Amino acid sequence: MNPKYIPFDIVEKFLLDILCKAGIPEEDARIAGDVLLNADKFGFDSHGVNRLKPIYLDRIKEGIVNPVTNIEVVREGPATAVIDGHNGMGQVISHKSMRMAIEKARKFGMGMVVVRNSNHYGFAGYYPLMAVKEDMIGITGTNARPSIAPTFGTENVLGTNPLTFGMPTDEPFPFLLDCATSIIQRGKIELYAREGKSMPSGWVIDESGESKTDSKQVLADLIAGRAALTPLGGVGEETGGYKGYGYATVVEILSSALQQGAFLKSLIGISDGKKVPYSLGHFFIAIDINAFIDPAGFKKTTGSILREIRKSKKMPGHDRIYTAGEKEYYNWLDRKDRGVAFTNDLLREFAGLCESYGLNDFLAWFRGD
Repeated sequence: MNPKYIPFDIVEKFLLDILCKAGIPEEDARIAGDVLLNADKFGFDSHGVNRLKPIYLDRIKEGIVNPVTNIEVVREGPATAVIDGHNGMGQVISHKSMRMAIEKARKFGMGMVVVRNSNHYGFAGYYPLMAVKEDMIGITGTNARPSIAPTFGTENVLGTNPLTFGMPTDEPFPFLLDCATSIIQRGKIELYAREGKSMPSGWVIDESGESKTDSKQVLADLIAGRAALTPLGGVGEETGGYKGYGYATVVEILSSALQQGAFLKSLIGISDGKKVPYSLGHFFIAIDINAFIDPAGFKKTTGSILREIRKSKKMPGHDRIYTAGEKEYYNWLDRKDRGVAFTNDLLREFAGLCESYGLNDFLAWFRGD
């Protein structure tokens, strides 16, 4: 069945109201809502508003996410900082950390801020795009609850650990590479489960190394430690799975070692059978292009590189080549006048949230009245 589209301004207002009712201060609620909404604007649906209830509201109710975010600067240098987020809202911690990295880069050419004791920060590309708007290169990464098996392993040890880059260009859209270091991320599996779809073979393996395709069962097995995602490149070494495994490890180190934060199995979110904060770590890097070259020159060269790539010879049966950030731009052009796509399951979930939080003014939108 075709999704129902709800205008962005309606969803934005709903997000602000419900996040505030969950105990998040208004300024922080605007940030968290903006990160969620931008995921849907650019087509990162696995990290959009569909995660509002299970990843944010439910965890606040369970007491494993603090709705009021208290950021502590543990250590600071001219171009660096170590932040303790005290298990506050991941988007709020990350927004303020990238802003700090940008300000340091403006003064010293580069800035890097690392974070410990945070939570899920949502659409990773949001933070490099903050730097892009300031004529800077933005880089971020985060560890996550264990999901990926290392090459030749079957245990879910590493998180999906995205490594994300944003760079300005002279085109209508920036270069944005935002992808997990696993062949698929948990949020995409959640979408498959919502839609009742089976997954392709090779995305997930069980304890014997055999592929699993039942998306709903996989979600349960990942939590129970009976299944693992394969790294970018797939199983073994023949298709380069060791590369995804290596990059996932790089992100794990940069998300924990510099800030002395939690890592690997300590990010599972369970202790003595009880739910506890995930205590994730992140890192944010901003590089001021003006410290190296006039930004216009950088943008022109970057744009030329991307255009030459797109003009290169095409594979038979394909009439175009895309560069990173291009499809996201087209997603925005397609969605900007339509809004957020809601499946029937998501509509019912949001209608339930309206009733639970007393937001009856929005019920008609999510009931389809």
